[in-house]
Amino acid sequence: MGRGFAALLCRSLPFLTWKRGAMGRTDDRGGTGDADGWSPGARRSPEPGSRPGTRGERGVIRRLAAAAAASALLLAGCTSAARGDGGPPEAARTADTNAAAEAPTPGLRPFYGQRAAWRDCGGGFECARIQVPLDYADPSGERIELSVIRLPASGKRMGSLLINPGGPGGSGVDYARMAGAQFTDAIRAKFDIVGFDPRGVGESSPVRCMSSRELDAYFALDTSPDAPDEATALETGSKTFADRCGAGRSRRLLPFVGTPDAARDMDVLRAVLGDSGLTYLGKSYGTYLGAVYAGLFPKRVRALALDGAVDPAVPTLKSELVQAKGFEVALKAFVEDCVKDAACPFTARTVDGALQEITDLLKRADRKPLKNDLADGREINESWTITGIITPLYEREAWPLLRRALGRALKEGNGTDLLRMADLLVDRKPDGSYANQTEANLAINCLDHPYPKDMAAFRKAAAEAVKVSPRFGSFAVWGSLPCAYWPIPAKSEDKPIKAEGAPPILVIGTLRDPATPYEWAQGLASELSSGVLLGYDGDGHTAYATGSKCVDQAVDDYLISLRVPASGTICRKTG
Repeated sequence: MGRGFAALLCRSLPFLTWKRGAMGRTDDRGGTGDADGWSPGARRSPEPGSRPGTRGERGVIRRLAAAAAASALLLAGCTSAARGDGGPPEAARTADTNAAAEAPTPGLRPFYGQRAAWRDCGGGFECARIQVPLDYADPSGERIELSVIRLPASGKRMGSLLINPGGPGGSGVDYARMAGAQFTDAIRAKFDIVGFDPRGVGESSPVRCMSSRELDAYFALDTSPDAPDEATALETGSKTFADRCGAGRSRRLLPFVGTPDAARDMDVLRAVLGDSGLTYLGKSYGTYLGAVYAGLFPKRVRALALDGAVDPAVPTLKSELVQAKGFEVALKAFVEDCVKDAACPFTARTVDGALQEITDLLKRADRKPLKNDLADGREINESWTITGIITPLYEREAWPLLRRALGRALKEGNGTDLLRMADLLVDRKPDGSYANQTEANLAINCLDHPYPKDMAAFRKAAAEAVKVSPRFGSFAVWGSLPCAYWPIPAKSEDKPIKAEGAPPILVIGTLRDPATPYEWAQGLASELSSGVLLGYDGDGHTAYATGSKCVDQAVDDYLISLRVPASGTICRKTG
């Protein structure tokens, strides 16, 4: 996902990425939680390139998580990072001299020329680790490792398709594991699907700051402070988050986890994979990563498909306002659909009346937490309730889950289902531990974008956001507050990326996307010197592989044959 709600929820959103419990990884931070993992539905056979799962609602939740994360999502302690001694990376001892010659500077040749040691890692996938410099300005210094996974092409291979699901903080390794559901057969046949955890994320030298209990408390902070003690708690909690990151073992990573360095890593990976030009599909925040790559390496672009686009020119706090408005649009679309159904849980049968019931529910949760059947000690207050409502807005197929969850909350005062959906968004696992999505998200966002350093600017922005988004505005703005206290100053600016000299770049936007509004796709496509805009008249976050044959065909034609549609083409909801 982009900034704003991403900075706040991961806080995405992209993050949101799919649930990692099925991946069999572990986290070093223990906790308690829902032991059954909330997995309704029947078991099914896994698709090629996917993991075993369940039908029905479980399947919707997994697609929901993938979409947002198509947005946004990772685990245990720091991976190995050897101190450089001026020698080449281990994997580079049998270097590819042709790839090494592509390095931008002589000091980077050992990294560009390294050969990945691929190993079988189950399900038809191959895994490897590649080394990159912690600081590209000092390539002979400390090195870090990136976790990489690939699913070999099922047909006549034409190259690699590098992917990113969003976030920032989303795991490309986990996303690639879902290749069977996230890519068409045509793409699977032609390309190796290659995912990687960006630096600071997941299994690639992850940023770690907070314990699981501290993260529970952070997500419970009141983001609509209407009393002095609530405002103080929000400020203190946000500052504590930043201080923990600045004082912990990850501090050395913080100056080097920004998107420009992740883009440089992608160019190293492109060379290691043996591709002369980068073919890439990025979703949500992944569109920003792709655009930054194009700005740095325009001549090395083969094809970039940027789905659920982030506009890099939008100032930080304004982006929160725009996203909050997008979620209001999505919530209204959900309610308009709901009130037509006899099973709709609202007493009112009008859109305005139903929206007011949601507002009243949030106020009620602010006064007295909803019931929590998980027995994990968490109070389902307003912030957890909002997060639970936001999650299923990422995908239209998840709307029945939201109807059920709101029904229990409105009629029984029970917020358990909303809390379970919130856990998907923030990547809290059934045992109560968290992936590092939230820490990575803030570490990257706070370095990528300049944020105000005083509470007054946030108060003003929150007040403006509430005017256009009464339910989500305050929540969106205050979620970025840790960046006001971040120990490392921002290294980048919010400005257009032109990528002069790049071939056509396909930018895809969904008209009612809650997380990355369509206007951002329009903005990015117009700013790129070779941007081509493709719209989808639909709901939910991102468009590719979500059911539109029109979108899928256009993206596949571009990635395979480099054919682009007429800029401004709109794929209708029916196809």
